[in-house]
Amino acid sequence: MNITRRRFFAFMSALPLIGLVPAFPFLKRMDVLEPTPECDDHDDPTPSQTEGPFYTPRSPERSSLRENGMKGIPLVLTGQVLNTKCQPVGGALLDWWHADDNGNYDNDGFNMRGHQYTDKQGYFKLETIVPGIYTGRTRHFHVKVKGPGKSVLTTQLYFPGETGNERDYIFKPELLMNVSEGAQGTNARFTFVLKA
Repeated sequence: MNITRRRFFAFMSALPLIGLVPAFPFLKRMDVLEPTPECDDHDDPTPSQTEGPFYTPRSPERSSLRENGMKGIPLVLTGQVLNTKCQPVGGALLDWWHADDNGNYDNDGFNMRGHQYTDKQGYFKLETIVPGIYTGRTRHFHVKVKGPGKSVLTTQLYFPGETGNERDYIFKPELLMNVSEGAQGTNARFTFVLKA
């Protein structure tokens, strides 16, 4: 067999490519891998806010603050508790309190007060009513959130589109809930983020 100079260089130039043949299936697999999911920007801790003068400790454990004959627009608030590493916080305590339909707090009992715990994936669901407005404040919920072995976050949640939001001196837009109207009342959603 006659090996010409041209054939020799053609053969030598193909050698580096032969080493890549086993790598092609691996490269193909890399192309079809799904990207790592994002944390939907839930990596900053939820801002804290004042407790206010109407907190009562040792509220009953319950996921519904509604009672028979109660006035007000029904509201279902759902959401999740995450940490700053975007991991769900199972067993987190949420202690809720808010004004009734007339803007009054029950300071003698536990009307519109209660606590609950998140499930293993950090989800919660609270059934209550849209709180009334009282002088000096916009419409809001109070809540304390505590992950297992962590410190307590005390904060407030707000409703979008309220004219009182601009006048309320402690209102923060980062604490606005996602609110929509449904056939059975108002639906709201919020994700709490605790320090990891």
